[in-house]
Amino acid sequence: MSAGWTGTDDPVAPPITAAGWLRAVLRAALIVPLFLGGLLLLLLIRLVERPLCGLRRPVTPFIVQGVFRGALALLQIRVVTTGAPMTQAGAVVANHASWLDILVLNIRKRVYFVSKAEVARWPLIGFMARAVGTVFISRNPGEARAQTALFEQRLLAGHPLLFFPEGTSSDGLRVLPFKSTLFAAFLTPALREALHVQPVTLRYVAPEGQDARFYGWWGDMDFGPHALMVLAASPQGRVELHYHTPVRVADFADRKALARHVEQVVRSGFAALSAHRGDEAQ
Repeated sequence: MSAGWTGTDDPVAPPITAAGWLRAVLRAALIVPLFLGGLLLLLLIRLVERPLCGLRRPVTPFIVQGVFRGALALLQIRVVTTGAPMTQAGAVVANHASWLDILVLNIRKRVYFVSKAEVARWPLIGFMARAVGTVFISRNPGEARAQTALFEQRLLAGHPLLFFPEGTSSDGLRVLPFKSTLFAAFLTPALREALHVQPVTLRYVAPEGQDARFYGWWGDMDFGPHALMVLAASPQGRVELHYHTPVRVADFADRKALARHVEQVVRSGFAALSAHRGDEAQ
């Protein structure tokens, strides 16, 4: 993983037992073919879907959603959802704690992720991200106008985009400050009157007896060892996912006001989920 938030030391990884290694191998033996088979099916259907539907994708997002649901089921990570995904046109914004967020946030609502441009160049992962319709953004300020136009094009095509406004992932125990830059794309004349934004709060609960940051993936942590740790875990923890009330973009004066409101809602949701967890532990 590229360098990002580095606010805490890496958690001490629990030793993997012989049974853990067996679980990891068996789960990987099922999940890898699931992903590759889903990708092949998606690419085949996209050969027909693209010329008939252009930018719209009426079929292939269901394949992505099915694959992600299957992967979480094989991992035996439970997702507890409160609230409801919005039905209006618009974007979803959430706090970011782990690579697992990509799976979790797609199983309740079909979304297209917004990711940093570097991911497009990652071996295999970059190819898969492009295939499922991920929108890639650059940190180059000179490309801001072109990126805003791309967001507008995708949103007008009915693509619900998912942003992580923190700009990086954390240890899962906090919500980092939201950056307002990407919110500018929602305020164009073509979008602001019709667009809604839905804040979503994610909170991971570690397996019993493990570090509370078990599922967090941040800073310069390597993907391989972290994924192996998750694959080997038994019992698993859970993910709590809360969909907040969507807001109309037109109700906010500018991107900073919109970003502040959404951040406050996500933070309040995280605090509420954490407090509920504390009550359970007593």
